[in-house]
Formats: sequence, structure tokens, C-alpha cells
Amino acid sequence: MNLHRKLLERQASGKPLRVGVIGAGKFGSMYLSQARRTPGVHLVGVADLSASLARDALKNTGWPAERYAAVSLEEAAKTGSTFVGDDADRLIASEFVEIIIEVTGNPPAAVRHILGAFAAGKHVVNVTVEADAFCGPLLARKAAEAGVVYSLAYGDQPALICDLVDWARTAGFDVVSAGRGHKWLPHFADSTPETVWDNYGLTAEQARLGGLNPQMFNSFLDGSKPAIECAAVCNATGLIPPPNGLEFPPGSLTTIPQVCRPRSEGGQLHAKGQVEVLSSLERDGREIVDNIRWGVFVVFEGDTEYVRRCFTEYGMVTDTSGRYGALYKRWHLIGLELGISVAAVGLRGEPAGCAIDYKADAIAVAKRDLKPGDLLDGEGGYTVVGTLMPARKSLGSRAFPLGLAHKVKVVRPVAKGAPLSWDDVDVDPTQEAVRIRREMETMFAGTAEVA
Repeated sequence: MNLHRKLLERQASGKPLRVGVIGAGKFGSMYLSQARRTPGVHLVGVADLSASLARDALKNTGWPAERYAAVSLEEAAKTGSTFVGDDADRLIASEFVEIIIEVTGNPPAAVRHILGAFAAGKHVVNVTVEADAFCGPLLARKAAEAGVVYSLAYGDQPALICDLVDWARTAGFDVVSAGRGHKWLPHFADSTPETVWDNYGLTAEQARLGGLNPQMFNSFLDGSKPAIECAAVCNATGLIPPPNGLEFPPGSLTTIPQVCRPRSEGGQLHAKGQVEVLSSLERDGREIVDNIRWGVFVVFEGDTEYVRRCFTEYGMVTDTSGRYGALYKRWHLIGLELGISVAAVGLRGEPAGCAIDYKADAIAVAKRDLKPGDLLDGEGGYTVVGTLMPARKSLGSRAFPLGLAHKVKVVRPVAKGAPLSWDDVDVDPTQEAVRIRREMETMFAGTAEVA
């Protein structure tokens, strides 16, 4: 609760946290809008493949032009201004930057940037959760070996879920379940960039005017992004995935502890200590009143009559037995909250979520029948959809991670609904992200836990 005070102290001492941002899209722009207003933080540089896009992002989020007019990182460091360029490697290597925020949304590029930052002795806040989902446990180990902090991004749902889980455990509760909300019906798994807006609830014209990327939004709708985010949560908290993937049971704010309890007690969980995602829609398509589509939750257990009585006395939302309670955050502000991660990493040396084990994977499943020669187009596209899978099951079946399923050629027929394996695709074994993933698989072979 002291982060703001500590930031004020850094500001007063003339030693602000020195930050570099890679990627100036929507998430990056949301952070930029707040970094301008945050004491004790100096945005030294922004790197994007399009420097003009990065300048537009700064302009559109309220930055005066003179504040990002520095002609070099050195000048930015001396004057307290910001340098904008297209060279991420230069930003990573700069002696004037201590924290790198990776916001490209491109998993292979993110892995390269993150490893480069570790090599340069920089802390990393990783917004590209797709990269964490397929090799986060190894990235966490490499950060520890380099003596730096690797963190998920506060404001994004995985870190917020981790925060709630940490709260519950620190308060002495056993965590029964944790997760997020989502707008979900089973046929959304087949959604493509062509069908996304009707299912999402926007017109094509509204999406065009908003500059919204149909494939990116479809990755949320078709269940890929929930699988990715829940894999990151499992690996950061030790919670387990459902054995056969997320089930998206419908639920409201008041029924969270009822739904997210074990099946043996009338709930929807395979076991205690599991992640799950609640749908904001009933199976017939009706919207649930007081849903948690945009939020996160944790369910915890009152293991004594005394604790359960306290739940009642203080108005806790519980299941019908009174044994299970829930705490939730109904909304999240994404990049607008990212500064919490930056401050925690820079001031306390603590991540806002970081892999501690290899519990789960987000793997690629054929969205349609695939034939040799087809080119995979990644999450939210036309060819694959993401599914959450226990890590040992993923390793045992040689499942192909969703984070690598982009611009990869299919070499064997794969039926719709079947998981892809490494044997079904032609990958470049020299690509850094591929090498890191295979290194992780070797490291955890035989040790990844069964969910």
C-alpha cells in the first residue's frame, strides 16, 4: 500500500524508475496515458516498428510534443524527456533504462526481447502473455539466473487473478478456484475474424471506426485468450487446469462460490484448487444479470464453523452451504493499471505474478480440417483455437503450443477439433522461441505435474 509514497520519494530524490516500452499499440498506449501522470517514473524511450505510430500514441494520450522530442536515449536521460525510435534492441541495451515493458503481442518477438533484457541486466514486465503461456516457467528461471525480476502485467487479468490468490492465501484461506469472466457460448470456438463482430456484440462499422483488430478480438471470443491467460495463472500460482480444458460454466457475481466448488458438492469443478472461466451468458444465449464478463475472482474455503459464521456476519457472498466464499474485481483497466507492476518491480523487486512451476499449457487445436500445405495463422484466426491442457498431458502428447502457431506450415492432415502436435507442423528449429520452448520441455520432462 506504499507504492505511491515510494514513487514520490524517488521523484523527490531525482532518481525515478527508468522505463522503456516496446510496442505502442492499444495496451501500450493505455500505459503511456498514465505514465505521463505518474510521479517517480521516467519513460526514457518507446520503441515500435513504426516510430510514427509510437509518436501518434504519445500525442493521442496527452503527451506534449516537447516531452518526446529527444533525439537520443542519452538526451532523454539527461533532460527527463522521451526518445522514440524503431530499434527495440537499442532500447534494451541502453544503460539509461532499468525496466523493459514488452507490449508487442508477438510471442516470438517477445521472447527475443525478454531474453535480451535479461542479458542486459534489465527487469521485465511482460504484457505479451502469449509468450508466458508457452515458455513462462523457463523465462522465470532465466530471470532468476540473471538476478532480475520477471513479471506479468498488472491490469491484465492473469496478474489480477494472481493478486487475489495471493490475498486469499496470505489471509490463511485455502483457494478452491480462481479465474475470470468471459462472454461464451460453445459455438464461439468456431468464430473467425469474419464472424467475430456479430458474436462480440458490435457492428463491423463500429469496429472499423474504433480501429479494432478483428483477429485480436476474435482470440478473446473463441476461447484462445482465456486458455492462454489461465495457463499463465496456473503456472504462477500452482492452481491446476481442468483435465479436459475450460468449461465456461454460466455464473453471476452471487453464484461464483456456488458454481466454482467441486462437483461432488454441487458445483462445476473437477477438483479443488482449479482455474475456471465463468460465462456471462446462459447456454441459450441470455445475458446473465450481474455477470463478471470483464472481471476476475477467487473462491476460498471457510474450514471451521467460526470462519463460516464470520462470512455470514460480514455479508460475504457464499454458496448455499456457507462454506465457500468469493472475492472478485468486477472490472479491470488493462494498461491503465500497468504502473502497479512497474512500481512493484522497480521499488520492491517483486513481480505481479511470475511462473513458479509448469502446470498448464495453451495448445493449438484445429478450428477446421487442416491439410498439408495449410499455413497456421495464430490465435483468433481461421485455422486454430487455443485449449487449456495439463502440462504433463501436453508433454506426453507432444502438443503444439498455441503461441508458436503462426506462419507455420501443416505437414499432415489434422481433423477439426484435434490437437496439433509437433509432428503435424514444419517449424524452424533455429528460431529462438522454438529453441526456448524445446529447452523448457526437456527441462520439465517427467516433472510436470498431473492436474
